[in-house]
Amino acid sequence: MSNRELIERYVHALQTGDQPTVRASFAEHATWTLDGELPLSGTWNGRDAIMDDFFGQVRKLYAPGSVSLEITSLTAEDDRVALEWTSRARTADGAPYENHCAAVFTLADGEIVTVREYMDTDYALSAFTRSAG
Repeated sequence: MSNRELIERYVHALQTGDQPTVRASFAEHATWTLDGELPLSGTWNGRDAIMDDFFGQVRKLYAPGSVSLEITSLTAEDDRVALEWTSRARTADGAPYENHCAAVFTLADGEIVTVREYMDTDYALSAFTRSAG
């Protein structure tokens, strides 16, 4: 399976809530970095931290079942895949949320080893602060 296909499978698993496939997409020692001033900004080290801590915090921000991802670009070359998407959802209090995001994935041996995510963190902070009341 190509790196492009691996990321396509990962995105499909995210969209369908297939947590075992999402978890299996990451190497045990993977890292996820999100810069900015969000409570979840920083670098998450290891598959368990990404899945349980990072994604665990993300899930609390949105109304259950409201998140959808529209992939707008996917480019793969060698061990890197660049992905752009629009996230649409409702915040935990039901307000609409839409943010444009990008990430660069590095893969090795059929697994994601690094993710560096970019988004409008000022917008996200404002939306989630408003949601928290």
